[in-house]
Amino acid sequence: MAGGVSGRTDPFPGPAPVPRARVKRFLRGSEEKAPRAVAPRLRWHLKNLGIREKSAAEKAARWEPLLPEEPGFLEVEPGEDSARISQREIADAVDIGSAAKHFELRLEQFGPYRLDYTRNGRFLLLGGLRGHVAALDWGSQFIPFLPYHFLLAATFLPYHFLLAATFLPYPFLLAATFLPYHFLLAATFLPYPFLLAATDPAMALMHLGHANAMAQDPATALIHLGHANGTVSLWTPNAAEPAVRLLAHRGAVRAIAVHGSGRLMATAGLDRKIRIFDLRTFGVLQEWGVPIGASQLDFSQRGLLAAACGDLLQIYPKLDSGSPPVAPFLQHRIYPKLEPPSPVAPFLQHRVPSPARGLRFCPFQDVLGAGHVMGFSSVLVPGSGEPNLDALEQNPFRSRRQRQEWEVKALLEKIPAELLTPDPALLSRVDTAGMEQKHQERVQRLGFDPTSKPNF
Repeated sequence: MAGGVSGRTDPFPGPAPVPRARVKRFLRGSEEKAPRAVAPRLRWHLKNLGIREKSAAEKAARWEPLLPEEPGFLEVEPGEDSARISQREIADAVDIGSAAKHFELRLEQFGPYRLDYTRNGRFLLLGGLRGHVAALDWGSQFIPFLPYHFLLAATFLPYHFLLAATFLPYPFLLAATFLPYHFLLAATFLPYPFLLAATDPAMALMHLGHANAMAQDPATALIHLGHANGTVSLWTPNAAEPAVRLLAHRGAVRAIAVHGSGRLMATAGLDRKIRIFDLRTFGVLQEWGVPIGASQLDFSQRGLLAAACGDLLQIYPKLDSGSPPVAPFLQHRIYPKLEPPSPVAPFLQHRVPSPARGLRFCPFQDVLGAGHVMGFSSVLVPGSGEPNLDALEQNPFRSRRQRQEWEVKALLEKIPAELLTPDPALLSRVDTAGMEQKHQERVQRLGFDPTSKPNF
């Protein structure tokens, strides 16, 4: 092709090719050869749909190197153990804005605390057992209010100004999580071992004992419950029985976490072991022991795993290899040394442990939040958050008008609860067996086959 004034021929005409492996990461689902559609208009629509999907994946893969931000990292000298690096050393090495995100909140009067972050990582919800609920904006002020009853569970709803909380003497709610794309609130409570899905009132009686742990699969929106008999069950609000049930530990399951890709599930039990399951085959990929049974687990956006073993927080690297991690990537003790007691003689003394009751990675931030008896700790974890965000999906800097438009769009695009399934690829497949059965029923009803061609 002759180009411009020089008249030279371009040796590489057209756009540069994109590696197939990079494009495959942006494709959703697997390609399936469906039966040839009869209607020409339907064939044209399906063909264009496939072309647009491949074009969007190719453009996303082509523009990926142009992303402005890079993930953080922690680099150590040869022979140095990264787990021995303290939070003070990390705070001194990072910029002022990142160092300000490492802080401690001393709230002994209302602990222990549970916590939750909004999906854009801007707001933090703290809920103390003794009735303290507060919303914290990273860039502005602290907004607390005090209910009169003991708080048992709290979680954010789709917006930062809406939250769900349960207090005594109402039903003993153990855990709650919100499904953002379905506008459903899933919760477990005592004294009845039920799974409750709100807004479409559905109760499923669980014959597996009390649910000690609860997690949501970000990819399929299934609810994972860990029970006292060591089993893990996967639930959907449109079924009265668990979709999947597996034996995870010999003792009770204390904590569950699901990877953002929906392929990995981490569990911790009373047998002082952490197991990593492949949710595609439900087999154990990795397993290792910890000195103290982990009570809290959480995955970061970039695949780091955080475990709360008593008052010790351990962060493990990405679980890509098949061998278990020999040592944690980073660890932080919540309170290495308590302050000396007050000179005023107390009336009563009681020594209690301070284990973490809540553990969450902050989205789009290299921050891990931990709630405990003494208050709240914000820990810096380099490389845990996704550096580049999709402003059309979750924008922490959106205005009030943008938030209102997002609310209307989210309600219009709400996914029905009937579409929840362990395998989302089933929704894109053609049910050939059902088509054949409907065809046979139509033939029996009419007395002849309307699609058959007459012989002349």
